[in-house]
Amino acid sequence: MGYTKEDIIRKVKEEDIQFIRMQFTDIFGQMKNVTITESQIEKALDNQIMIDGSSIEGFVRINESDQYLRPDLDSFVVFPWHKVQGKVARLICDVYNPDGTPFVGDPRGVLKQVLQKAKDMGFDTFNVGPEAEFFLFQTDEEGKPTTKTNDEASYFDLGPLDHGEPTRREICLALEDMGFEIEASHHEVAEGQHEIDFKYQDALRCADSIMTFKLAVKTLAQKNGLHATFMPKPIFGVNGSGMHVNMSLFKKGKNVFFDEKGDKTLSKDAYSFIAGILRHMKGMSAITNPLVNSYKRLVPGYEAPCYMAWSASNRSALIRIPAARGQSTRVELRCPDPSCNPYLALAVCLAAGLDGIEKGLTPPPEITENIFEMSPATRRRRGIDALPGSLEEALTALKKDKYIMNVLGEHVCGQYIAGKEKEWDEYRTRVSSWERDKYIINY
Repeated sequence: MGYTKEDIIRKVKEEDIQFIRMQFTDIFGQMKNVTITESQIEKALDNQIMIDGSSIEGFVRINESDQYLRPDLDSFVVFPWHKVQGKVARLICDVYNPDGTPFVGDPRGVLKQVLQKAKDMGFDTFNVGPEAEFFLFQTDEEGKPTTKTNDEASYFDLGPLDHGEPTRREICLALEDMGFEIEASHHEVAEGQHEIDFKYQDALRCADSIMTFKLAVKTLAQKNGLHATFMPKPIFGVNGSGMHVNMSLFKKGKNVFFDEKGDKTLSKDAYSFIAGILRHMKGMSAITNPLVNSYKRLVPGYEAPCYMAWSASNRSALIRIPAARGQSTRVELRCPDPSCNPYLALAVCLAAGLDGIEKGLTPPPEITENIFEMSPATRRRRGIDALPGSLEEALTALKKDKYIMNVLGEHVCGQYIAGKEKEWDEYRTRVSSWERDKYIINY
């Protein structure tokens, strides 16, 4: 959009915007914000809004807590759902230290660094199109979420079977008011499961949009008495929610993944990009699939990939190449889920692909058969490895992958791994209802 400070100040006054949310994202992908009134907008646009970084998990220690928010002017937008107690707008911010240097623990800054590396290699743009799924659940008398959907719909069904359709429609309209280009929205396979796809954008804008999308979905679901969750596998025995990531890389306005004379009309760079992701995928999975619960989605039988292979058409493979070619040629990574921090997830995806291009890596042969139906011996013979089976395995793989660790940086890696190991330990030592149901009578 190309906003200037003067544009934003004028818009705040003309539209009678009373509150501005200064938003940023912590290491674990949780959106945070400081809300200011319109009287503070000039101060905010001069990068003078301060936060206490020691209060944000994974940021800084108490003796070095002062940090500043620097708003990205192009991220200014008015929230369409706040109409009663004064209009509310937002600015997405980068986090800086008091000495004017970028904060190394800011996930948005991590992505910016990898995008700069791509530019240094001659790539102008890294475009990303996400496909984020979510569940809409009913709430109880106290407003707390249940796992009831009051919904008997499945893939591509519509009302009256699809009870979430009005809310999904309201979300789409709100997002379009905020500048999103909605390409499709539909009911997913599981009861109560939905997907809304918006047009690809450059990676930084896409990560910003994913965070905004999650906020809009949760806010409007709550407004309608529902609870929206991006938890990867909220219900046993049905499909979980993924966030397929479609990626394309451009140089001088041309898609470098397309080569009219290449095998399957894919370029050498496309194959190297695929190979780079496959090489680093085990360690990356701690970022792209960050929860204990993520690995209950990545099991055979529910469409989510759990084996490391690529294909031009096979949906059981981890990486798929959709049919479109020319400027639309893209690599689709199918394992990420929407609980991930999009800034870190896109950073490691791009970094892994760039490593493949830099090293001229070649991927293993394409797998066209249904991998889920192969025996373990067949998979071993074909060289098809499995994704980590748990968050613990993924964290172990991440610690072994020095390249991805370096991409994330010492601060982010240290804080992220410590937080996730604590999460795993809580899970490991917690007694579940399954254990009680299984053992309490017999033993």
